[in-house]
Amino acid sequence: MSVPKTLDEARSVEWLSAALGVEVEEVVAGPIDDRVSTNARVRLRFADGRARDVWIKGYFTESGAVLRDAGVPEVHFYRDLASAAGVRTLRCLHAEVDPSTGFNVLVTEDVGDGAVFPDGRQPCSPDQTAQSLAELATLHLATWANPRWASVPWLASRMERYTVRRGVAEIAHNFESDRGRGVPASVRDPKRLFDSYLALAELAAAADPWCVVHGDAHIRNVYLDPAGRPSFLDWQLVQRGPWYLDVGYHIATMLSVEDRRANEAALVAEYVDRLVAAGIERPGAREVERALCSGFVNGFYLWGITLRVEPEAIAALLERLGTAVDDHDAYRALQR
Repeated sequence: MSVPKTLDEARSVEWLSAALGVEVEEVVAGPIDDRVSTNARVRLRFADGRARDVWIKGYFTESGAVLRDAGVPEVHFYRDLASAAGVRTLRCLHAEVDPSTGFNVLVTEDVGDGAVFPDGRQPCSPDQTAQSLAELATLHLATWANPRWASVPWLASRMERYTVRRGVAEIAHNFESDRGRGVPASVRDPKRLFDSYLALAELAAAADPWCVVHGDAHIRNVYLDPAGRPSFLDWQLVQRGPWYLDVGYHIATMLSVEDRRANEAALVAEYVDRLVAAGIERPGAREVERALCSGFVNGFYLWGITLRVEPEAIAALLERLGTAVDDHDAYRALQR
């Protein structure tokens, strides 16, 4: 079926009926979140009297359409991988990409009242972080060196692409503005962060063993479902890579600096124990430390180039990630 290019078409009775395979009688428009992608909530009323709230995600604006390829991996994740991976995420009702144009669309079920979406300014607890790390372990283990995903094009390593349109200038802008007020002086060199990330991207692309990683596993891409269980969303950066791209990044953004310092060793050990229990060889202490540092640098770079998010959230995450990089002398650790 066709992939809608406009939000009006995506919210039409005709398209939604075809996409969901059930007759939709009425669509009631709800809130819209427009950034690069457009996320729109609608209430659907069906011919049989039922009603359901769903979210429609696509690249419908003029500026978003230019970057629509960013949504292709996420659509494939929900359509092809989410169920097999077993990781807690949104329930997808329809996922489609037009291979000739790159336009893509997602329809997901609203998570309902009681769900919490952290905005990053306030951290989560160590217990919540342990639970969300367990979800990442589920994803990693389900795909660990799995031949099924070894050559899938939409899972190709893409880290180097994140240095093409943005880089040193954006990092410098953030570090020199109020957003960078909490970044330690020792890690404030934009060029050093850029170069460290480029080196990490090269290592990650050649990593063996690999697994499928979320790729952008920060606190704002986690939600707590109505039962309080951490779940993941926003899978645009999903790709093949080493496990550590997710783990250090996730821990440093989920926790306050104090909680991260007090709990990171135990959290990483619990994650590694899950790998070992599944038959994967236990990495040595030095390898684990370097892996943790790699995750910190991954997240620090991605938030260093982030501009279109609330400034206070950027400031909070840059402080947490930058402090983790500083605490572990992560730039130097990646050189060893």
